[in-house]
Amino acid sequence: MFPLLPPLAIARQYLLPKKLLTVFAGLVANARMGGVTQSIIRRFVAHYQVDMGEAADPRIENYATFNDFFTRALREGVRPISPAPFVCPVDAAISQFGPIEHDQLFQAKGHSYSTRALVGGDQQLAQRFDHGHFATLYLAPKDYHRIHMPCEGRLTRMIYVPGDLFSVNPLTARHVPSLFARNERVVCVFDCAHGPMVMVLVGATIVGSMETVWHGVINPPRTREPREWNYGNQDIVLSKGAEMGRFLLGSTVILLFPQNVLTFTPDWAPTHSVRLGEAMATLIETEAAL
Repeated sequence: MFPLLPPLAIARQYLLPKKLLTVFAGLVANARMGGVTQSIIRRFVAHYQVDMGEAADPRIENYATFNDFFTRALREGVRPISPAPFVCPVDAAISQFGPIEHDQLFQAKGHSYSTRALVGGDQQLAQRFDHGHFATLYLAPKDYHRIHMPCEGRLTRMIYVPGDLFSVNPLTARHVPSLFARNERVVCVFDCAHGPMVMVLVGATIVGSMETVWHGVINPPRTREPREWNYGNQDIVLSKGAEMGRFLLGSTVILLFPQNVLTFTPDWAPTHSVRLGEAMATLIETEAAL
């Protein structure tokens, strides 16, 4: 039998000039075009049914650029932070989550990829998460696109890994092998009370850029070689629920935790919608004490 061919939408992604489209989208998203910008935002809000009632500023006319709107702040109190040890860092849909099988993360039926590939080839860093746990969270266009801390952590490293710019929607995840380990991404490494934690911000088609609160915009520039920043001699500590970064247009966040640290909450399941600040996981040692 012949293998099944991917859908046309996937095949087309291999042919499209994804980086050129992304650069163009970034220029448009940052452009101050007055009424044209407001018209684009209104169409976007209507099409994706964005709840502007949650925004700190719900008035579309007050957003000078599309990116100002896309990275809008939320009203105080609309995302309370749970007292759970680990909270959801974003508004998103759960793509996948669970145990890391030795060093393999489950992407979709028939597709897995390694922690080493995900973090940009650093085997020593990747080994710290052997047999640990992961969560892959997909931010849809309608979602709030700031990223927050699932627990308190001290920043130690940041790595920019160049790569492709495939879409990261569920359809693409089912058909493009090692999708999250081949797309452009930013790997943020933290030391936490439970040990190390990695947060990976994955780029995608028309994701104009990614930024963090301690660095600002990371891409562009889009370099051909990885770039790394070390923060071991700085005291950059972010509390649970604090903002750590944002996407300028949407994408995916992947969390890595070591072995024997946490158990995900029972109501978590693939495709379920989750919100920033909701309980995500409990400490294994906390469970043992109960």
